[in-house]
Amino acid sequence: MKQRWFLFLLLLAVPTAALAQADAITTERGFIDRLDAVFSTLVAWMAEVLFFSIGGIPLIVLWLAGGAIFFTLRMGFVNLRAFKHAIYVILGHYDDPSEEGELTHFQALSAALSATVGLGNIAGVAIAVQVGGPGAVFWMTVAGLFGMTSKFVECTLAHKYRTIRSDGHVSGGPMYYLSQGLSEKGFHVLGSGLAVLFSILCIGGSIGGGNMFQANQSFAALSSLVPIPNWVYGIVLALLVGLVIIGGIKRIGSVAAALVPSMCLIYILAALWILLTNLTEIPSAFGTIFNEAFSPRAVEGGFIGVLIQGVRRAVFSNEAGIGSAAIAHAAAKTHEPVREGIVALLEPFVDTVVVCNMTALVVVITGVYRDTDATGVELTSSAFESAIGWFPIVLSIAVLLFAFSTMISWSYYGERAWTYLFGESQTQVYRLIFVACVFVGAVVNLGSVLDFSDMMLLTMAFPNMLGGFILSNDVAADLKSYLDRLHGGEMPVYK
Repeated sequence: MKQRWFLFLLLLAVPTAALAQADAITTERGFIDRLDAVFSTLVAWMAEVLFFSIGGIPLIVLWLAGGAIFFTLRMGFVNLRAFKHAIYVILGHYDDPSEEGELTHFQALSAALSATVGLGNIAGVAIAVQVGGPGAVFWMTVAGLFGMTSKFVECTLAHKYRTIRSDGHVSGGPMYYLSQGLSEKGFHVLGSGLAVLFSILCIGGSIGGGNMFQANQSFAALSSLVPIPNWVYGIVLALLVGLVIIGGIKRIGSVAAALVPSMCLIYILAALWILLTNLTEIPSAFGTIFNEAFSPRAVEGGFIGVLIQGVRRAVFSNEAGIGSAAIAHAAAKTHEPVREGIVALLEPFVDTVVVCNMTALVVVITGVYRDTDATGVELTSSAFESAIGWFPIVLSIAVLLFAFSTMISWSYYGERAWTYLFGESQTQVYRLIFVACVFVGAVVNLGSVLDFSDMMLLTMAFPNMLGGFILSNDVAADLKSYLDRLHGGEMPVYK
């Protein structure tokens, strides 16, 4: 335990020089400006360390893309072969009431989707188009399709190596399959080290992309309609999040199962309306996306810049490869780890291939990305407003709900990582930190929040996917056994 505390403090230590520089800059500023300057300086220092590049491409982007392709080939394109079966599973056809766990397959999927379908689809896609051009959408989609298999592998492993405590609560996720799974392979020290590293990065990811980015962009959406100070919004949102996360994963799963389908329906219907009323322009929009994926114009970094933006925004949106959703899927009620992995592969498809592409088509068809300085959710709002004048009001409400559901789900991910490091008795400490960071996210600038979120989320993939590579043969064998029994009629059907 003492070693874990030491590692945590060592890797999260704030550089003295960075703080001193920020302190000098902000001597005569108010508290909010001071907080923003300190945070921005820290993020700039971290970016130099964590975004190491090879040939102009960040190593983490190569790692994620290469890993997703490897898993897809190794699992025999399970993302395509098991797609139909995944639908039957979430409809409850294989739900055995006697199985252990805390969530049904649908609740586990909803809890995980509530952390992925959200501002990454609304704000993240707009950022990708504005920074990387329409071509970034093509690479985002490709990353989403291959990422389906990354999600399958990590969620299968999380369920296989989960721990069910005496009170019925479940502990699972990459930290468990890294430590236990790699230990079984004779890599005890490596597995323990990767588990600690993942836990630290997961806590950072929960605070960044799962918290501060959500608070920041939901305030941007609300402030365009209601003149409310960011610090007031931050306090109110922090209190609401705190009330929900105290209830644990069962309450989070129930809230997510209620919110996610309704949010998705509202957003998708609006996007469909715009696309149907501009049906003749869709082929041209797809043509623009495809052409600029290989021949980008006026984009910093050219082809490499477009590719990087596509992969970064895909991972930020669907989280495939970083191991976060595996924590929620570990709590599903089933004796079949592969079955839960198959359910999980639907997430990148729904999130990136469907929802992200609908947002992208709206942004590209309306052309607002060329004529505005708006960023993130404000750009998406402008795109919808150009076709449906009153929709920004509805979008603001949807953004608030998306952000709220994402924060409560990510609070659970970070809490499980915190518990792994420090024990169940310390969960209240994490919850207080998480709630405090809701306020921070609401008041600091978008650029710093986005960079910090990317760094934390993307670097989670290093320990997570390394463990997946080492254990991939076991997953492939489990998948073969499962599909053989399924096709042989040995799987009981309950509905």
